[in-house]
Amino acid sequence: MQRRTLLSLPLMAAPVLANAHHGWSSFDQTRPVYLRGTTANVAWRNPHAEFDLLLTPDLALPADFTSTELPAQTASVDRAALLKNVKLPSRSDKKWQIELAPLTRLAAWKVPEIKNGETLSVLGFTFAEEKGEPILRAEYLFLRGVVYGLRSAPA
Repeated sequence: MQRRTLLSLPLMAAPVLANAHHGWSSFDQTRPVYLRGTTANVAWRNPHAEFDLLLTPDLALPADFTSTELPAQTASVDRAALLKNVKLPSRSDKKWQIELAPLTRLAAWKVPEIKNGETLSVLGFTFAEEKGEPILRAEYLFLRGVVYGLRSAPA
């Protein structure tokens, strides 16, 4: 009986794990969102690094943001369209969960490990119509004066 219970635990946990992690297709890639704030609860691990971003009270797009130089990636990313269509979030949440790339991809970009309390910006995607939890999958990370692409390897 005890062995059967132990063997069934992974099966019982599978729906919870599947619900906790969502694929990239869950995000609305037609509406890029810009966030800036301070990091908290940084988890530098796979399947992807993540952290909470406590938004700056005066969140605004930088004046020259549409002319930002975004690095090329091996995946096809329409950088000009991202910058042209970027929006601030329409919801009022002050804390967002940010999902970065897997550690191997962060290493390929030479992204330094993010620490709690750092100020940074991200450009990425949230769920359709910003429904559900305030989660953003970062497409580009703006950290310590450097811009990193996160969808694929550097081009």
